[in-house]
Amino acid sequence: MKLTKNKILITGGATGIGFGLAERFISENNTVIICGRRASALKEAAEKLPTVITKVCDLAVEADRIELYNWVAKHHSDLNVLVNNAGIQNWMNINDNDFSEKAGAEITTNIVAPLHLTTLFCRLNSLATIINVTSGLAFVPLATVPVYCGTKAFMRSFTLSLRHSLKASGIEVIEMIPPALNTDLGGKGLHDEYPSVSDFVESVFKQMGEGKTELTFGTSTDRAAANNETIAAYFNRMNP
Repeated sequence: MKLTKNKILITGGATGIGFGLAERFISENNTVIICGRRASALKEAAEKLPTVITKVCDLAVEADRIELYNWVAKHHSDLNVLVNNAGIQNWMNINDNDFSEKAGAEITTNIVAPLHLTTLFCRLNSLATIINVTSGLAFVPLATVPVYCGTKAFMRSFTLSLRHSLKASGIEVIEMIPPALNTDLGGKGLHDEYPSVSDFVESVFKQMGEGKTELTFGTSTDRAAANNETIAAYFNRMNP
């Protein structure tokens, strides 16, 4: 994709990877819209990025997703990049009393929402690029976040199929595959020891500039290239 003069929607763009991408895209002379369910987080992001456009939207709610699309189609019909970034991660065990409830929330936010948004935004004649943010955990699961890993494996598979099915339309489909990064995903402090979002963003921007459609960083590079034998070795190290 071209890296400048786009109009981009980033879901979950107020914090973490989403905010890092918004900041970097804005620095490259792009117009960026971010959405999220917390008005306070969007306000804080806008204070740091004065040109960003914000939209409150709970992606777990079907009506909110439809309203988001209708709002974009009406006010930003030249939008040409959709970044499906929003996601939630629950550390849990199959024996937890609320396991099913938490699993349902993850599946809705991490799978149902990006699938629905993709079908909606493909109606825009201007759409040129879809970026799906998956995870290194799509390849090798961490047992303490079992449903999150499954949702990312689903999105990895879906992205491959989507890229193939949209070839004739000219819409480029990019998969962004982060490893664990220093964000609050899953809870504050859980990922403090991991690489910074800014390092990840700089790496994936370089890869996009080179025309790559599968963007990896750090340990996700090895995982994306893994075979069954090396996946088993990774799994055993991650899940002693």
